[in-house]
Amino acid sequence: MMSSPVASSISALAGGFITIAFGKWDQLLWVFLFTIVIDYATGVLAAIKEGTGLKSEIGFWGLTRKALMLVVIVLAHQMDLLFSGGTDVIKSGAIYFYMSNELISITENYGRLGLPMPAKLRRVISVLQNKDKSDDKPES
Repeated sequence: MMSSPVASSISALAGGFITIAFGKWDQLLWVFLFTIVIDYATGVLAAIKEGTGLKSEIGFWGLTRKALMLVVIVLAHQMDLLFSGGTDVIKSGAIYFYMSNELISITENYGRLGLPMPAKLRRVISVLQNKDKSDDKPES
């Protein structure tokens, strides 16, 4: 099956843009993209199971948050190009930070779905959630 020159051109432009934006598309980016998709899917499933229904505003802000994570990773890659001479130190750090948050969210969603979870993991998530809430409080 032969592709049209227009489709080939669009594909080449998209690939070029992605390469400029994110740099080399490596395993870390694939795993991060996978965690984003799994987090969103498990969040939707948990909302359905809990009977709260799907709310377009919540879904919109969830997708917006995930898009903004990708924007930060693009910026981190560009900073790597400027400051670190071609290494991916800043980009990798940003990806690991956001991926850890996504993994926590996936675990929370699994709990909302009623899937079994080790008690130790539940305690770790509880500590992280409480730390996050205490970070939001203004200092006195």
